[in-house]
Amino acid sequence: MEQRLQKILAQTGIASRRKAEELILEGRVTVNGKVATLGMKADPSKDHIKVDGKLLTKPETKIYLLFNKPRGVVTSLSDPEGRPTIKDFLKGIRLKVFPVGRLDYDSEGMLLVTNDGDFAHAVLHPSRKIPKTYLVKVKGILEDEEIEKLRTGIKLEDGMTAPARVKKIRKGENNSWIEMTIYEGRKRQIRRMLDKVRHPVRKPKRIRIDGLKLGNLEPGSFRYLTPDEIKRLEQELGLKEAV
Repeated sequence: MEQRLQKILAQTGIASRRKAEELILEGRVTVNGKVATLGMKADPSKDHIKVDGKLLTKPETKIYLLFNKPRGVVTSLSDPEGRPTIKDFLKGIRLKVFPVGRLDYDSEGMLLVTNDGDFAHAVLHPSRKIPKTYLVKVKGILEDEEIEKLRTGIKLEDGMTAPARVKKIRKGENNSWIEMTIYEGRKRQIRRMLDKVRHPVRKPKRIRIDGLKLGNLEPGSFRYLTPDEIKRLEQELGLKEAV
C-alpha cells in the first residue's frame, strides 16, 4: 500500500517525520533510482527506497528510552564542533535511534530517545499539547504578579505562549526555584518566557514529560520505558486504542 514517503521513513526508524522531510528536501532520498520529492508516495513492499544510497530496511524492534541528558551535551547523534553528544552515552544500543525533540546544550534532564518515528511525531505535534515540566532556578525572587503573567501567557517574538503552570518551590537570598509546565515546544521557550519577566534562568532541568518522571536516574544514564509506560503513552497519543 502506498504511503507518504516521510511516514515510511518514520516507521522504519530512520528519523522523525520532520527530519524525514528535511532528508527528502536535501535530495538524500531516492525511490526506484529517482530523487524523491516532498509529498511523494511509495509502497515499501514493492519500491526500492534508499537514504544516502542505503536501501531502507525495517528495524528489528521498536525501542523507547528515557535518558537523563547532562548539561554540556548536544541533543544530537553527531556534532561538527566535536562536543559531546547523546550518542556518547547510549552504550549498548545497536539500533539507530534519535532524540524526540531537544534540550539546549546548557539544559539538563529528561529526553526521550527512540527509533519509532510515528511515536516521536505524535509527542512533538503541537495539537497533542503534551505537558513538559521543568525544575528551574532563576535569578531573583519571582513575585506573584510575575508568576501570574507566566500563567496567563507571555508575548514572545513568535507570538503569545500558551498559559503555563507555575509552582513556587523554594527561594534563597538572590535566587528562587520554581516548577514550570509548558505545553508547547518552542525553541528556548522557558528561558525566553522568564527573560520577559526579568528573571533569567540559571539552571533548567526537565523532570517530567506527561506522566513520565525522571526520578533518581543519574545524569548520563538511560533506562528503557516499561511496557505499561509505552502502552499508556501510545493510548494518550492516539497511536493505540485503550482496551
